[in-house]
Amino acid sequence: MAPLPWPRLVVATGNPGKLREFRQLLAGVAAEVVPQAELGVPSPEETEATFVGNALLKARHAARLTGCPALADDSGLEVDALGGAPGVYSARYAGDGADDHANNARLLAALQGVPDPRRARYRAVIVLVRAAADPAPLIAEGTWEGRIGHAPRGRGGFGYDPLFLVGDGDLTAAELDPAEKNRVSHRAIALAALLAALARA
Repeated sequence: MAPLPWPRLVVATGNPGKLREFRQLLAGVAAEVVPQAELGVPSPEETEATFVGNALLKARHAARLTGCPALADDSGLEVDALGGAPGVYSARYAGDGADDHANNARLLAALQGVPDPRRARYRAVIVLVRAAADPAPLIAEGTWEGRIGHAPRGRGGFGYDPLFLVGDGDLTAAELDPAEKNRVSHRAIALAALLAALARA
């Protein structure tokens, strides 16, 4: 993949897990990957009802305040037995300011009594804007199919990874080697599609 045409790319996230994955996924492609916090950019309130809407909101916000191209994602877990919840509310499923442990606990409570297989998927939408008013932002989506387990396992990843059983296998996302996760995850799929679209642009 050819390097990005800018010396600096701002990543519009305050989530350290996402930032870590983006730095790994963009290694060798972006000259400098800078988290928005290092440039004094606060995270905006996510007021949109869709992953695309929230990703665009975050990317344009970061680009406007830094004057740099910005990349943002909005992602979450969709559980079939819960009608697609928690969806766009994944990060605050147990309430504003909830941590991963609280969100996982609420998910297990919501699925109490639901039989296997408890089908679910991670969905990510990644947006790249060259400037805040970019009229043609690049947008890509990735999904990662799996199931919800009955107890958390693994020390890696973040979010719902300890409960997310990958595909039809027995490993949770939190038990995967980070390099393997970055090869097959929803975020990896979406970013690969976005970079391919950028190469064609």
